[in-house]
Amino acid sequence: MEKREFHVVAETGIHARPATLLVQTASKFSSDINLEYKGKSVNLKSIMGVMSLGVGQGADVVISADGSDESEALAGIEETMKKEGLAE
Repeated sequence: MEKREFHVVAETGIHARPATLLVQTASKFSSDINLEYKGKSVNLKSIMGVMSLGVGQGADVVISADGSDESEALAGIEETMKKEGLAE
């Protein structure tokens, strides 16, 4: 299992559009991928789960991946977050 921490810098946090992009990216991989925020963990492949966390600007989140392509999954998600200006 691999984990990476991200600091959300987007003004609107992880709202509908960026959440959709993250879910689409996560869904390309076979690994189990989770998003953790404030002690809660949800499946990053679930748009409802991601939206239910209400991640806002300034939040620190942890994304973990467990499976055969976990490194590639985290690299892909990190690329999406940086490309969309979501996190650093």
